[in-house]
Amino acid sequence: MFKYKKLLIFTFITIISLLAISFWSITSKGYDRQNRIILFLKKIIPAHIARSIRETVFFIPNLKQRNEFLKIQVDKYEQGLDGNLFNQTLVKSKNNKKFEIKEFFLPFPRLDTRLGWAATENSKRAHYLEIVNDKVLVISGLGQTIIFDKKNINSKQLKQINIPNNLNNYLKKNDFNLIGIRDLFVDDNFVYISLVHKEEKGITINVYRAPMNTDRLTFLKFFETNEYWKDYNVFSGGRLEKYKDNKILFSIGFSGIPKVAQNKDSLLGKIISIDKNTSKYELISIGHRNPQGLYYEASRDLVINSEHGPKGGDEINLNFQNHRDIPNYGWDIASYGSPYSGEDFFKKSHKENGFVEPFKNFTPSIGISEIVSITKDKNFFNSSNTIFASSLRAGSIYIIETDEKFQKIISEDRLFFKEQRIRDLEFDEDLKILFVLFEHTPSIGTINYLN
Repeated sequence: MFKYKKLLIFTFITIISLLAISFWSITSKGYDRQNRIILFLKKIIPAHIARSIRETVFFIPNLKQRNEFLKIQVDKYEQGLDGNLFNQTLVKSKNNKKFEIKEFFLPFPRLDTRLGWAATENSKRAHYLEIVNDKVLVISGLGQTIIFDKKNINSKQLKQINIPNNLNNYLKKNDFNLIGIRDLFVDDNFVYISLVHKEEKGITINVYRAPMNTDRLTFLKFFETNEYWKDYNVFSGGRLEKYKDNKILFSIGFSGIPKVAQNKDSLLGKIISIDKNTSKYELISIGHRNPQGLYYEASRDLVINSEHGPKGGDEINLNFQNHRDIPNYGWDIASYGSPYSGEDFFKKSHKENGFVEPFKNFTPSIGISEIVSITKDKNFFNSSNTIFASSLRAGSIYIIETDEKFQKIISEDRLFFKEQRIRDLEFDEDLKILFVLFEHTPSIGTINYLN
């Protein structure tokens, strides 16, 4: 009996040791939330035990990463608007494609992960970028605007220039409380932003625009949703994108309100087009949860959007514009995800329930964010059409190659960045480079394909 107990104790200690070694191996290389071991353990280990493991087994690698991160923050603060290059490395994708990565400092406040993903304060830490001819324009979640010459990515400094704007004065004058910027877009010499604020009626999201001027940006209200909700949530959407016929696209989340995404009399849970001259809108699609990425592929007259699912079920959706009906993507009836608590009431098949099937769904969730489509003729991969999807939770760019007509997926790849959240993504056709906005530092990144 004694020997049996000793064997059990020895076996238990061995298993714990092997788990500790596995954890160490994973965390010392950067915490990949999509790692199969991590995903498996999350299913079988209660949350309170997982927190205890993080605070003990992960203590040394977490402390080391924390110290490195604090040093980076000091360097960022001291360099001001210089936009110093602080990281340059070669990275391989899952399928062994080679990329050169550069990172340059941004002067904006960093994300505070200790507050949690749903914290109101972190809503003001979402920053966005836009390529404007030979320059790159960037806006912080607090509304600060800076610009730099894109050729500066070939040097050691971006040499950022601050552009004054009227946003703080506008908000103060109207007694609005800023929740955060939700996107930045430039078209026909106008700068557009989507902005979430709180006022007497509640929280709302609207679009503002200013004539492009590097001396000062003066924003005025361009489009008002007239939609309000009581409590802060992360389901606001807010992406802006080019479109045809003198219009732009605007995505709006469902704001946590049940059934509203299926109601055509509400703009919540919709993607709309807005006329740039009249500000009149038309519905492009309905049944959306939280559209975080938006792209118009003019070569196919195709609207591509990405959106967050609940627990699982992040989606990439295709909306070809050669139809009369307004497509319905199923929220909050159909989803390949499940509720965070309670019984799973979602229909799984979209098509069988009268909705449009996702072109691609991610379960478990990757925290999908911005997307871009790079067609074969733009000579980035010199192969097929490719959809690049950035992610927050998974710290990755997902690379999805499609056939020429965007009918099927040919291959899938993943470019992982340890300890990162990727908020925004733009492709520059002149330099053949992807610009990315890394949220943790925060920083501007460039990705150059080397194969």
